[in-house]
This record gives sequence, structure tokens and C-alpha cells, in this order.
Amino acid sequence: MEKVFVQQFEALLEKYSELLVGESNEEVKEKVKAWALYTHIAKSMPALAKHWNELYPDGKEEIKQIVGEIKQMNEKHRKSAQ
Repeated sequence: MEKVFVQQFEALLEKYSELLVGESNEEVKEKVKAWALYTHIAKSMPALAKHWNELYPDGKEEIKQIVGEIKQMNEKHRKSAQ
């Protein structure tokens, strides 16, 4: 990928993270990226997500933790914005 595109996409991810959970540090951006990608895969190819969950139960637990954390951060951010 071109360097300019990578920088532009990184800016998109940073703003998305900020709007979604109220912050955009590197750790949060990585969690948001994993959450968004896993959510998309689970919706568009549920059989693949199910297979991955069965193949990697520890990964499944980690993504569940990330999903819960993103949800909690989003709810907190929405309440603080009111």
C-alpha cells in the first residue's frame, strides 16, 4: 500500500476511534480495528467466525473481552457527551 494511503487510513481510524469511544491512542485504535474487523467478519461470513472461534477458543475469549470493552467505552462516551 502507498504511504499516503496508509497515513490517510490511519487518520480515519483515529477519528473513528475518537468518535466511537472518546479516545484514540494506539492501544484503543488496535482494539477498535480488531472489533470492527471481527464484527464485519461475523456478520458477513458467520461460518468463518464460528470456525475461528472453535479453532482458537483463547482468541474467542480475547475478542469477547475487546467487544465488551469497546461497548463499555462507547456507552461511557455517549453519556459524557450528553
